Amino acid sequence: MALLEAHRVVKRFGGLMAVNEVDFTIEPGSMVSIIGPNGAGKTTFFNCITGIYKPEGGEITFDGHSLVGQRSDQITALGIARTFQNIRLFANMTVLENVLVGMHAHMRAHLWDILARTVEFSREDEASRKKAQEILEYVGLKGSGDELAKNLPYGQQRRVEIARALASTPRLLLLDEPAAGMNPAEIVTLMELIHFIRDRFDLTILLIEHQMRVVMGICEHITVMDFGEVIARGTPREIQDNPRCIEAYLGKGAASAA
Repeated sequence: MALLEAHRVVKRFGGLMAVNEVDFTIEPGSMVSIIGPNGAGKTTFFNCITGIYKPEGGEITFDGHSLVGQRSDQITALGIARTFQNIRLFANMTVLENVLVGMHAHMRAHLWDILARTVEFSREDEASRKKAQEILEYVGLKGSGDELAKNLPYGQQRRVEIARALASTPRLLLLDEPAAGMNPAEIVTLMELIHFIRDRFDLTILLIEHQMRVVMGICEHITVMDFGEVIARGTPREIQDNPRCIEAYLGKGAASAA
């Protein structure tokens, strides 16, 4: 059974059709990617999955639960986490505090417990901090917990964002251009990290990425979008040789030459 299924999803912004009857399926444990030129509708589709946008048509289900109309926090609680194309950390909070934010969907303490510093809250807080430190170690940030997020190099800030997503205990992790702004060496370590966290946390991973080195190097299946529609699906080799994909990226002349 598919973990995530989208059927004929539609999202408009005024007269602009950003996502046009998109069908999409993800199998448990897979590593897949959505690619396409700028403006193809990739991030809009991500936002429909995660509750930032409500689609005007179609259905999206996760493990049998409909996601359409659900709030983002409810979707997180179901087991979907994401990162963003532009890093969205709490710049003036520590790295550890940023990761702890990711745990809010599963915290049981109420406001009174926090204010009164009850035994139950203290135990949960201690366990959460321990878990956050472990996640930071997994993503290569051991010893950085007390640093302000804004003081870390760009590549490490990306890792903090991934750590915060992992803190919500997801089953499906959505990565929106995780390699954006990274140098070649950082891209290699990112690819290794994505493989590691998929296996360590038993995740299904869906990513949007413009770095073809990442997409072709780690993804098992690729979906290509252009002008809000799916134009191709296949393995990395099949996508590399697909004339419609070449045309979408490089123009008709390049497709003809290929």
